Parts: sequence; structure tokens; C-alpha cells
Amino acid sequence: MLRKDREITDRAAQLAVVDACDVCRVCLNGADGYPYVVPLNFGVEVAGDDVTLYFHCANRGTKLDLLACDPRATFEMDCDHELIFYDERMSCTMGYRSVIGRGRLEVVPEEEKIHGLDVLMRHYHAEEFAWSTKLLPATTVLRLRVEQMWGKRRDNVHPGESRWFPPAR
Repeated sequence: MLRKDREITDRAAQLAVVDACDVCRVCLNGADGYPYVVPLNFGVEVAGDDVTLYFHCANRGTKLDLLACDPRATFEMDCDHELIFYDERMSCTMGYRSVIGRGRLEVVPEEEKIHGLDVLMRHYHAEEFAWSTKLLPATTVLRLRVEQMWGKRRDNVHPGESRWFPPAR
């Protein structure tokens, strides 16, 4: 990493970024030689040092076709975007927090699908609630066991900087 001063090495701080994000971009190796990136809803499960991401999708499609050929995947999540102006230099940069990682993506066995979907739902809805299992036959649950993860942030305001917040839409 070029800017070591912005690196997030603490696992708890990296997981705080994951918790703050609502989309995970997963990149698979495309059959045509181009990377294939797809934004997905996700859930995260932490057990000791092990981090596992869960996703869901239809029972067929490009993700599953690519996964069948090569399970290696890279993921990326980012949050806390804000424009930072350097008043004196008349320039700007972007504030953010992000994590990037890699692992192997796999289809969750049928008997573990409900657990994977529960993990996913907890990421978006803190309280437990009953959800219909009627769509389980039409749903594939995927998991990525994180092998490596890096974090980076740009959140320091230095003298001569000001923050700009976009107008509400």
C-alpha cells in the first residue's frame, strides 16, 4: 500500500468498515479474460479470526457459471464518502473508508442455506424476525471465506481543509 498512513490493519477496524457498508462488490475471473464485477447484498459472520461473507442469488446466471470454472474471488466495500477541499491549494480529495479482500466463493449446501440467509438478514435488520422460506428452492446462497483483507481510509482533516457535504436530494 502506497499510503501506509491510511492503512487500516486492525481487524476490528476493518470489520467496522464492513458493518458500515450496504453493498459488497465481488469480482470473479471472467471466461473472456475480463474481470466480472457484481454488487451484492451480503452478511458477515466472524468466528475468532475467521471472517465469512454470505450472499444470495438466483439458481442460475453468470456468477454461478464463472464460479463453476474458478472459485477465486476478490471483494470490495466502501463507505463514508465526502468531498474534502484544500482551500489554500484550491484542490480537493475524497474522504472514505474501504476494505478489499479475497477468498474462495462456494455454494452453501442446502442444509446451511437458512443459516447463510439469517446472517445476511442480520446485516440489514438487527432484530430477529420471521421470514418466509417459500423462495428457498429458487435461491442459491454463496459464502466467501476471507483469506486476506486490507483496509484503507482517508478521514483526517488537516489545516487548510474544509469538508463539503452535497445538498440533500
